[in-house]
Formats: sequence, C-alpha cells, structure tokens
Amino acid sequence: MRTVISGTARGIGRAIAERFLAEGDEVFGFDTAPCDIIHERYRHFLFDITRDEPAERIDAEILINNAGTFEEKDAIEVNLKGNIRFTELFKGSPSLRSVLFIASASARNGSEFPYYAASKAGIVGYMKNLALELAKRGVTANSISPGGVITESNAHILESESLYAAVLKETLLGKWAECAEVAELAHYLTKLNRSITGEDILMDNGEMLKSNFIW
Repeated sequence: MRTVISGTARGIGRAIAERFLAEGDEVFGFDTAPCDIIHERYRHFLFDITRDEPAERIDAEILINNAGTFEEKDAIEVNLKGNIRFTELFKGSPSLRSVLFIASASARNGSEFPYYAASKAGIVGYMKNLALELAKRGVTANSISPGGVITESNAHILESESLYAAVLKETLLGKWAECAEVAELAHYLTKLNRSITGEDILMDNGEMLKSNFIW
C-alpha cells in the first residue's frame, strides 16, 4: 500500500514508517528534519505541514498524521492547524482507505501545557468530524492518544532517575510505552481494522485510570 506519514524523522513517526516498510508498503515520509531511513520503498520529503505543498501528487491509501511539537507558542499552529491542513491535502485521494492521528492523553485530561492540551483535543474533535465525512466512502478515521512514550522528546525525563521513577508510579503497569507499540496499534487501526471509526484509543499504561479509593 501507499502510506503517507508526517513526522518520520524520529520517535513514533519513524517507528510507524519502519513498521509499514516491514509490511511491504511504499512509504512517503514528510518532516521538517532529514530522516536516515534507507530503504528502496521509502521516500523522504523535507516539508512543513503548516505551509508547504507536496512536490508531487500521491494517491495515498493510508494517511498517518504524526507531526507535532511540544512548544507552546507553536502548538495550535502545528499540532492542530498543521495536521488539519496536511489531512486536507490528501483526504481526496481516490484510493484512501484510512486516516490516523497521533493525539495525546492530554486531549482527555488536560494535563501538560494549555495550548498543547488544547491542540491535541482539537485534533480528536477534527478526527471525529472527518470520520463523519469519509464514512460514505468506506474510509475510517481514528486517533491514538499515547501517555508517556520512550522517545527522544522525553529525554529530560528518561535521563533523570528521580523524574522517571516518579512518572512510572503514576501508571498502573509501572511503565511507559515503546514507540514500536504505538506503531503496532497504528498498523492495526489503518490496515486490519474495517469496523472502528471516529474513535480515540487511549494508550497510557493505565495512568488515567489509576486512583486511590478511600472508604
């Protein structure tokens, strides 16, 4: 299949690209940074989702919106408006069968930073609107909302023994997700799933569920 993925230079996006290449897909990666994936079926485009236009027409079968930023000043522009814009570029692809967004657990609980949380919550709302629009074509649209993920963006926590121990205590399973786990769920939702649409799947190791019951 022809799979278009934004934000493939590192972390979750890179893991998704590698998972789909292993599946035999032709993968088109878009990122503002270079990517060192070397594969005969991978093509990389230096691309800013907030303003650039594709250099060529791609009839995407799968579209995965992963690009994002933690920077508060850019969160709405990139995470919300940029991902909507990128989706609008490809949602008319004649062969499209599924669209996926990488949102965040912050979309549900409002944690982290205000503009970041709002941008991710907005993406979940847009995803549901898109699911309504694309259903008539048999196209699914869903999102994954990860909690803590072991990725370069969280290096300041992962490299601090005290911070990492503290965040792990906030989860039921006592761990964070690997990028490969998110990629595996992305694979299922876009390639195998034909009956789930308009859903945001929480992947946070039980962090949101954890509570102390007082009786």
